[in-house]
Amino acid sequence: MIVKIHNSYRNIVSICDEDLLGEKFEEGKKQLDVRESFFRGDNLSEKEVKDIIESQDKEDATFNIVGENSINIALEYGIIKEECIKKVEDIPFALVFL
Repeated sequence: MIVKIHNSYRNIVSICDEDLLGEKFEEGKKQLDVRESFFRGDNLSEKEVKDIIESQDKEDATFNIVGENSINIALEYGIIKEECIKKVEDIPFALVFL
């Protein structure tokens, strides 16, 4: 998975499945753009992603999560629930504002 932390007054953590980086999905009026300029970061292991989620969750960060693997880790950690997941062209994504 690819993770990038955008440092701001409140960190924004972007997490996406590696194979989705740079892709754009459209379904009717809905659009999901996994832009490299926003998501391009470090390619991390599942454990490293979990560690970042845990540490950034404590820091009151927001999360932008795209892709099956990334969503599953967020579900496992508990920062999202099934009902928070949306899809565009069967690609799951979630936004978390804690």
